[in-house]
Amino acid sequence: MIGIDIVVISRIEKLMEKFGDKALDRFLDKDEKKLIKSPSTAAGFWAAKEAASKAIGTGIGANCGFHDITISKDNNNAPKIKYKKSIRKKYKIKNSSLSITHDGGFAIAVVALEKK
Repeated sequence: MIGIDIVVISRIEKLMEKFGDKALDRFLDKDEKKLIKSPSTAAGFWAAKEAASKAIGTGIGANCGFHDITISKDNNNAPKIKYKKSIRKKYKIKNSSLSITHDGGFAIAVVALEKK
């Protein structure tokens, strides 16, 4: 399964300017917020979570919310994605991979899943 999403970075930047930390609280946990160095990083994380929810076939909503998905970085600073245990079990997720890119004012994320 594959999910993809694109976000205009200025949209997230405006949310951050208007609402500050509360804007990030909407879609990130405290550990994820520590990784945010710029609006483009935040936009990439937003796109990643949207792509992850699309990969399981739900989109962000009642069945899978922003806080059901966690993004971290490995030792090489590459993004890693993890679903809550209940989501992994419900959608039979074995492995997941994430790629995020930024260019031309956009953040794009792709998530690929391997099911059991």
